[in-house]
Amino acid sequence: MALSDPTRRAILQRLSQGEARVTELSRPFAMSLNAVSKHILVLERAGLVRRRRSGREHRLSFNPEPLEAPATWIERQRAFWTARLDALEAALRAEDRMAAKVRKKKKKGLS
Repeated sequence: MALSDPTRRAILQRLSQGEARVTELSRPFAMSLNAVSKHILVLERAGLVRRRRSGREHRLSFNPEPLEAPATWIERQRAFWTARLDALEAALRAEDRMAAKVRKKKKKGLS
């Protein structure tokens, strides 16, 4: 959910480069500061953004830890399906070679 919105992904992309204030994060977006703050709140609730207060200043930073478990799961799934699809491709290629040999034999028999 938190990563489904392009604005939130852009905010995380910016924060991956280092800490920023909310006003800095809001500059590239054609929306109100309040709207950007709502996106940041979603990211904070997901644990992807940390807020550090220094007096009246709020500094935000990216926290990649919540992404580690899903990334590991995705990588395992990718490895599993890559192996399965490679096996399927090998089987289909072998089947194509056998069909080509059969066609070749039939063609020789007709000549």
